[in-house]
Amino acid sequence: MPKETYIPCLLGLFRQYGYDGATLSKISEATGLGKASLYHHFPGGKDQMVETVLDYLEKWLGENILPALESEGDAVTRLQRMCLRLNELYHGGEQPCMFAILLSGSARDVFHARVKALFQGWIDAIANVLIESGMDAQLAKQRGEDAAIAIQGSLILSQALDDTSVFRRTIEELPIALCR
Repeated sequence: MPKETYIPCLLGLFRQYGYDGATLSKISEATGLGKASLYHHFPGGKDQMVETVLDYLEKWLGENILPALESEGDAVTRLQRMCLRLNELYHGGEQPCMFAILLSGSARDVFHARVKALFQGWIDAIANVLIESGMDAQLAKQRGEDAAIAIQGSLILSQALDDTSVFRRTIEELPIALCR
């Protein structure tokens, strides 16, 4: 099978155990691949597995989040579309953010630049929606950052409290709050 077949499994493992905790033994067990087969599909080892997952997430953002933000409609409507797609990605707040996971432990040094670029692109896309609606550019950038803070914070709090309503409430209220 092509290595892309294993992306959902790898994403789940890294979300559950983090970069450091997702050992090759756990990956092998979850994928059903022996270590030799893992290295056949991913010669760069665990780093290449994460890069493959990041490629998938970057593509997903490009196919789901950016089109929602670039679509027709007023700013609130476009931001609501983005939030609907984020709700899918995070399974209603049940799943943590892969980007946040990669910013801790030994993964930070390896993946920081890529995660930073992905976050910055997302923040800029949100800011562009707000600028197009007539908001000052500096305030729009701050609101884009506020969006990332609210979403990431609500994911963390939902996980900590075992209560996904925190995430769901945040993404429901966020579009209007950003446009104020």
